Amino acid sequence: MEVKASLKHLKIAPRKTRLVAGLVRGLEVNKAINQLKFLNKKSAHPVLKLINSAVSNAVNNFDLDKNNLIIKEIRVEDGKTLKRWMPRAHGRATTIRKRMSHVYVTLAEIVESGKKKVKESKIEAPVKLDDLSRQSKKDIETTDHSLEKGKGTKNESKTGFAKKVFRRKAG
Repeated sequence: MEVKASLKHLKIAPRKTRLVAGLVRGLEVNKAINQLKFLNKKSAHPVLKLINSAVSNAVNNFDLDKNNLIIKEIRVEDGKTLKRWMPRAHGRATTIRKRMSHVYVTLAEIVESGKKKVKESKIEAPVKLDDLSRQSKKDIETTDHSLEKGKGTKNESKTGFAKKVFRRKAG
């Protein structure tokens, strides 16, 4: 079973991100996470978040074991390049290319568990707004009846909530 996750438009150059991706390629997930936690690179934090996202996809959607996962593939591709201008000597301008990258992670199982389908989630029936409005009207009527019977205090209004009384302290 393979689980995928992607990170797009990361504002770090692909050349710098590939250094981090090459470090964790082929490692077990727990070892890769430990490696990225202590790595002193700017792109280590987004790649760590991406791997954690892929692991949570595997655990929650496919009911796989976290300790049985390995990073099968991690790719870093070029994203958009923002072109900015910088003034130079003699009235000239040169381009500055601010590069972005797309990172794709594929996780696989070390030992196949035999699970091939997505875990089924229970979907509740939709709630109609008419039913909610009727229910709220019934709730308001029941509080009105309790106030009429004398159950409420003198500071309670029709809504059933007590009013706050603010008094200034002498002195």
